[in-house]
Amino acid sequence: MNMFRTVFTVMRKELRELARDRRTLALSLLLTPLLYPALILGMGYLTEKRVRTQVDKTLSIPVVGAEHAPNLVKFLATNGITPAPAPASLDASIRSQEIDAALRISPDYAEDWRNGRPALVEIIRDSTRRDADIPTQRLQAALNAYSQQVGALRLLARGVDASVARPVNVGLQDMATPEAKQGMLLSVMLPYLLILTSFIGGVYLILDATAGERERQSLEPLLATPAARSAIVSGKIAAACVIGMCTVVLTLLSLKFSSQFSTGVARQLDVSFIAMAKMLVVLLPMLFIGTSLLTYLAASAKSMKEAQSHMTWLMLLPMIPTFALMANPVKSQLWQFAVPFLAQNQLLLKVIRNEYISAQTWLIYVAAAFGVAALLWFAAVRRYQQEKLAIAG
Repeated sequence: MNMFRTVFTVMRKELRELARDRRTLALSLLLTPLLYPALILGMGYLTEKRVRTQVDKTLSIPVVGAEHAPNLVKFLATNGITPAPAPASLDASIRSQEIDAALRISPDYAEDWRNGRPALVEIIRDSTRRDADIPTQRLQAALNAYSQQVGALRLLARGVDASVARPVNVGLQDMATPEAKQGMLLSVMLPYLLILTSFIGGVYLILDATAGERERQSLEPLLATPAARSAIVSGKIAAACVIGMCTVVLTLLSLKFSSQFSTGVARQLDVSFIAMAKMLVVLLPMLFIGTSLLTYLAASAKSMKEAQSHMTWLMLLPMIPTFALMANPVKSQLWQFAVPFLAQNQLLLKVIRNEYISAQTWLIYVAAAFGVAALLWFAAVRRYQQEKLAIAG
């Protein structure tokens, strides 16, 4: 009973001290819930604007040798692609991003056309520039359509059914659910942002409660009390988890409300309370992992500046599974749900895609995640048991 009373007393002390600094408290609770929805809404708006301006509007493409293929140029115009005069240095204009894509028609186009040989038409672009993707796709689709149409007319002119040249009719059946398709745009950034929010949600409190108090030499009187060191550590971790939990809940609620009022990509997010509850369960163990790790690192630091220096690499940890999955996508396997950060990423992807999560998966995840949190808590307690912790400098 005394153990829980001590934990509650230390937790209340840390929360009261944080509440006195209203600016820090406001940044801790409100910065993430306001920043992430704005980021997602902004990304959605920019993506839709790019697609709308490059797909719906008439595309002006510089054409070299348009006089060699007047019928092709007219066909492109009927598909919303109008020819434009090519600059003197076409290659330099593409490299300098003045032009997204261009078309070069071979001088031998007319001769090859009359002799029934494939006539050369080149699409010129820089494949490393994403701005050129949509214009190139539109131009390539129009050229393929023209090629198929002309090829079919040539066969008909010779009394041959055009379907003879297409012995196999290839169809594509997409088994992806509508929810999975809608979540594709959000599946890259949203898991990382949510994991990062829960991982460092209590950073302001935990750094000040350990490294800050040590630097101010106010930690020694607390450690001199008869209270168990494990209770003191648990109280500080509990206070940081309270702040982190409030931040995560506010972030999820802000995503819910912003997606409901959005007309862009954020509106595609599943914002039902069931989905939000699943995300909260996924992120809850990360709160304990992050605060326990931060407690250990802050207790090992000699000053507040040294403790804050750890934030550089700590913020990179949630990126590891995101970049790994982008470079090498893998199928979901049970062992993945026992690996910190990767497990959260995979589970959040399943929630976003509205996929079923088995009870076995939940059991493995919860056991492994809280097991890691317990190990980090034990390491923090051992660090607090060192008497030199109360000595600043």
